[in-house]
Amino acid sequence: IKNTALLPYSSIKYIMFRGYWQVREFAMDINLVEFDVAMGKDKPRTLMNESAPCPFCDVPHLTNIIDRDGSIILLRNKYNVLRGADQFVLIEHDVCTGDMPDYTSEHMRRLIAFALKHWRRLLRSGAYETVLFFKNYGPLSGGTIRHPHMQLVGFPKLNKELLFNKEEFVGITALQKDGIAINVGTCPRIGFGELNIVPDETFSVSTLADFIQICVDYLTKHFNIHCTSYNIFFYDAGGNGEKFYVKLIPRFATSPLFVGYNIRFLPNNLELIASELRAYYGEVLGIG
Repeated sequence: IKNTALLPYSSIKYIMFRGYWQVREFAMDINLVEFDVAMGKDKPRTLMNESAPCPFCDVPHLTNIIDRDGSIILLRNKYNVLRGADQFVLIEHDVCTGDMPDYTSEHMRRLIAFALKHWRRLLRSGAYETVLFFKNYGPLSGGTIRHPHMQLVGFPKLNKELLFNKEEFVGITALQKDGIAINVGTCPRIGFGELNIVPDETFSVSTLADFIQICVDYLTKHFNIHCTSYNIFFYDAGGNGEKFYVKLIPRFATSPLFVGYNIRFLPNNLELIASELRAYYGEVLGIG
């Protein structure tokens, strides 16, 4: 394509290919990012292979550390498999087999405050069009390392408008406190019990951390006996991380109707999920 000015904006997509940003035209709106398959083959895999050494436990040999707060460590990802992007890893804790429900309230709050600080710093740096902030946990989450961690990925060029729709964070309100609401999504990205955390401009970071912790606790202990995997996604809704949404998605084998046809499922037990969240955690939060 020699003259991108002749193309409608929605049809222009930037992709990194062979080390260069290229502009291509597609019939539908998508973001394409080149994945380095050779580097991906070298990534450590401890999630499905418990005998493999965990690189995040070997703290003395970690490189490119950017910041740390005790056992919470932010570093550059050694395996930058997404071409043209900068990838970072945020190690949550020094306990390899733990996860968010196991953390003390103090540690969870420090973790989320630390993560938000660096996400916002990257968003405001001017180096990226957007910065993705997410967590994979469990064998069906798309992750490869068991040690609890989150990831930040900065893209110099990406169509932010394709990353999410605000309607995906509408739902049945379960809990509210300190400028934050948890709802059960009525417009899911995939389906089956997606939980949204929606802060307003007065939100408390401590309460945000508490809400994320109880949502993970619910998904892994109460939602479904077979739920061993989940994702957490943060969505920047204001350009600098001041306004954002959080979505927690329990992961199962993905429906072929979604994979093949983009058909999402709206389960008929959303009211039950909301009532269970109130019953299990309302009193703990002092709002029951």
